[in-house]
Amino acid sequence: MGVLLLYLSGEGGPATGGPGPRVPLDFKHRAGCALLVNVLVEIRRRRVALGIPLGELARAVGRSDATLSRIERGQIRPSYDLVQRLLAYLEEQEALQIPRLAVRDVLNRAMVTVESSATLLVAAQRMEGGAFSQLPVVEHGRVVGSLSEGALLRALARSKGGRARVREILEPAYPQVDEEFPADLLPGLFAHYPAVLVTRRGELRGIVTKADLIRGLRGTALRRTPTA
Repeated sequence: MGVLLLYLSGEGGPATGGPGPRVPLDFKHRAGCALLVNVLVEIRRRRVALGIPLGELARAVGRSDATLSRIERGQIRPSYDLVQRLLAYLEEQEALQIPRLAVRDVLNRAMVTVESSATLLVAAQRMEGGAFSQLPVVEHGRVVGSLSEGALLRALARSKGGRARVREILEPAYPQVDEEFPADLLPGLFAHYPAVLVTRRGELRGIVTKADLIRGLRGTALRRTPTA
């Protein structure tokens, strides 16, 4: 984020006039804004974008409608504390309007599995071909466990390991969540599991790994909309 460093005189002073005490204000504006903008214009722009009436913002910071209107038009120089309260309120309202990010927004629908009856060489080829570090293991279309590259490497290192079957080194299945599961809860699951399976009405729809989550975010805030 860019930082706009403004120097504001005390609240109530005119927008023009002689020199007075000047207080630095650090103002963080949205990413993507290439030019530094006047903080008062930015406050009004964000208020209007959020659909917040002038009176609501004025009441939130303990000022009259007329005072805030004059501040937005640059007729009054607000104090450092007041600008911070204005920005804090706008940030709070912007956070409330961030869409809820769900698992469906980050899942990988091109899920690759391996049969429990497959040999470890087949599993290794499938893992290598897709650059996967883990695979869900299925049996007659039903998920019965998982296979990690660590377990596969250890088994292949043993004599005749390549001819062994996946079922012989089967690991626990990954947890399953619904497509509407909040994405901001995924990091907690990833602390214990390398992947999460995604279902809809009991049908397997895809998989989410840490890499999928990173790719899916694309800079989106990982935040849920607070409930009323």
